[in-house]
Amino acid sequence: MNYRHIYHAGNFADVMKHALLLRLLAAMRRKPKPFLALDTHAGIGRYDLARAEAEKTGEWRQGVGRLLDQAPPALAEYAGMVRRLGLYPGSPVIIAAALRPDDRLVACELHPQDAAALRLALRPYPNAAAHQRDGYEALGAFLPPPERRALALIDPPFERPDEFPLLARGLAAAWRKFPAAVTAIWYPIKHRAPVRAFFTALRETPIRDVITAELRLRPDTDPSRLNGCGLGLINSPYGFAEEAAPILAACAELFGDAGAGSGVERIIDE
Repeated sequence: MNYRHIYHAGNFADVMKHALLLRLLAAMRRKPKPFLALDTHAGIGRYDLARAEAEKTGEWRQGVGRLLDQAPPALAEYAGMVRRLGLYPGSPVIIAAALRPDDRLVACELHPQDAAALRLALRPYPNAAAHQRDGYEALGAFLPPPERRALALIDPPFERPDEFPLLARGLAAAWRKFPAAVTAIWYPIKHRAPVRAFFTALRETPIRDVITAELRLRPDTDPSRLNGCGLGLINSPYGFAEEAAPILAACAELFGDAGAGSGVERIIDE
């Protein structure tokens, strides 16, 4: 409840996550049948990067701020979308702007004030709805959808020490309800042990077909720093791994220190 994304909006992790999210949305639109997009930890939708909170950390200046004048080709789609939408868009606004008329967005945010701000941010989009509720609870409440197609984005703040185990349990429960959902899970990389334990926990569930797309700014040896991040994908769309690779490589080159790297890896077979 204490986390505020305004301090981190527009940082390197946002750039990576949102650039990959655009590719997932494009993949979902390739089929004519409508789909539900479920954003479980949606935040407020839009962020004023000139506010004192954003300037306090200045993370956006080393993230999206480095893209807006001249983005590398692999990140041009994302940079163009940010310019087009204006006030810095979070994931729910990005999703809402990418939907077709018959697609739907359900965006969930637990914090009361942030949920109210989210409703305002989504007001221009008639097929988007904001809900004040727990994100993990939302997986059970909204899946399976009437459309029988879904893209779920799970992006917790990772403030809780048990977030990775909670996430593994939530994913397993959601998979049992609707195993066909395309599910994207953002996770931080500070040091490797919690991530490795998370992957092990996933392998012990019934979930199949999982890949990870990771960006590493530096060796993950200092647990006090955010050394990188990853996006886990359940049921990744055909061709996504090939589309993700240049995006990850561009992020590593733009934001990384010496020794930065990226890659896509399969951790659970189909």
